[in-house]
Amino acid sequence: MAGVTLVDTNVLLRLLQPQHRQNAIAAAALGKLRKQKVDLCIAPQSLLEFWAVATRPIANNGLGISPLTVAGEVRALHFLFRLLEGKSGVASAWEKLVAAHLVSGKQAHDAHLVAVMQVYAITDILTFNVIDFGRFPGITILDPEQV
Repeated sequence: MAGVTLVDTNVLLRLLQPQHRQNAIAAAALGKLRKQKVDLCIAPQSLLEFWAVATRPIANNGLGISPLTVAGEVRALHFLFRLLEGKSGVASAWEKLVAAHLVSGKQAHDAHLVAVMQVYAITDILTFNVIDFGRFPGITILDPEQV
């Protein structure tokens, strides 16, 4: 196996948006990583974020998809990616990260994904959110546009 990569929520959401310019980029990046036999994983947090954005009204910066449809998409994600179930140590790793890097606001979610990565000894993350993850040492940020 070539390695393990955590897939960020924004990549998952682009797969739901065929009209978005990053849809084909996300799909191509995932395809290339699969061909390289990379173990593609998602965190439980990503399922929550995916659901929240997908079902939120378009007027509120969501996708406006029905919960029933999103439930089917979440089931599909379970077949496409390995889910990193809860493991002890994530909360304390997250607390250390947010304090050490003075994380505030929504970027606390990114820090939580990095904490999951640390606990599972994963170094790579596939994300369109390259800048926000740049503050965390010890991880390799894979921009789907560069994969």
